[in-house]
Amino acid sequence: MTTAAWPPKRTPARPRPDLEALTGLRSGKPHYYPEYRVSAERMRRVIHALERISAALVRTMEGSEALVRAVVEAAANHLSAEWVAFALVDGELPDARPRHLVRGPDSAEWPDLATVPVRIRDHVRHIHTGRADDHPHPAEVTRRHLHVPVRLDGRVVGGFIAWTPEEREIDGTDQSVLRILAGQTAAALQNCALHEHSARLYAHATQQADDLKARNDQLVATQAELGAARQREVLDVERHRIARELHDSVTQYALSAGMHIELVRSEIDDERLRGQLDTAKDLTRRAVEQLRSAIYALNERDGCADEDLPSMLRRLSGVHMPDELRVEVRIGGKPVALPADCEQSLFRIAGEALFNTAVHADASRAVVRLAYTCGQVRLTISDDGRGSPDAVRRSLRASVVAPSGEHRGLVNMQTRARELGGSLTFRRARLGGLQVQVDVPVPCAPDRSTP
Repeated sequence: MTTAAWPPKRTPARPRPDLEALTGLRSGKPHYYPEYRVSAERMRRVIHALERISAALVRTMEGSEALVRAVVEAAANHLSAEWVAFALVDGELPDARPRHLVRGPDSAEWPDLATVPVRIRDHVRHIHTGRADDHPHPAEVTRRHLHVPVRLDGRVVGGFIAWTPEEREIDGTDQSVLRILAGQTAAALQNCALHEHSARLYAHATQQADDLKARNDQLVATQAELGAARQREVLDVERHRIARELHDSVTQYALSAGMHIELVRSEIDDERLRGQLDTAKDLTRRAVEQLRSAIYALNERDGCADEDLPSMLRRLSGVHMPDELRVEVRIGGKPVALPADCEQSLFRIAGEALFNTAVHADASRAVVRLAYTCGQVRLTISDDGRGSPDAVRRSLRASVVAPSGEHRGLVNMQTRARELGGSLTFRRARLGGLQVQVDVPVPCAPDRSTP
């Protein structure tokens, strides 16, 4: 049987952390206290320097210029330096600006190298050319002069240079702080360049996206215009075909019927029969006039680009109107350019109204008035025929309630007026017959006389 050793072994206690372990100084001897105070002050300056370095490096998003100014200010504040210079080697970090920055004893920037002391200018130029290590440093000023290269991926891309006043010597801690600042500055400038490059790429991509959207909108609009043009072309072809058929067949048949009626009339002596034949001849004549008006409307395109509404109305008043119907066109107010669809609709309404006057009203006179006022255009077609406003309204209501194909022209006139946001009314004309009135709202023309 094995017996345990007695007394048992005790685990040695860990030494308690003391001031020596934290500061490297033994606190048991009073003469170490001044050195402790120097070390503590050095530590405080290092902590403050690192805080300033951190505050400077977070300005990467503001661009390389703000970053360079911030790191130079951090170096100057830590060293209490009279002069601090920062420079980049030519060709390295090409997007970084400025390429050098000199801060003088008055905390002001010296952008012109020709005005700074020669020793500082030479240092900066040697850094630009990549020969900073070849520049001699006099031994008597090395305790107040510091040069720290800025390295990136193993190569020197720039450097910091500092000169302190006589009462401020540079120690190993200062060199360590500046080396930390130099290393972080190189990485920050590279990140800054990447950020600026990505921002440019994003802006370029955004611009391309906007351009693509604008071109797509133009393409859609062009396609819509082409579709509308193709539709108009198809409609024009069909209208011309119908007009040609009416002219070559129906009109010829009506003219032939009128000629046969005239032949028969010349061979009949019975006055009663001759009167009936006169009525038939008059009906065929009116039928031919109606066919000719329809053929004209079918052949007529949607107006000319260089023709305004008053000109269109004047041309309409003299086309395919019966000889016994005299048409006048009167323009009131100052004519203004209207949208093409508005002018075309008003032109079609006037044509339909004159067609009805010529065919159904048995009128001898018609007056077309076009009045321009601020905010409204009014078109009226008046005649001295036998048309009744009440009868026309009843016909229009009957056509709307129970469409049968009759009075389709009245329905079209009302539809066109409503599409323009206007109104269509029928009343007794001063000439004694029917008056068709269309009121369409339009924007007021700007008053150019008002400054």
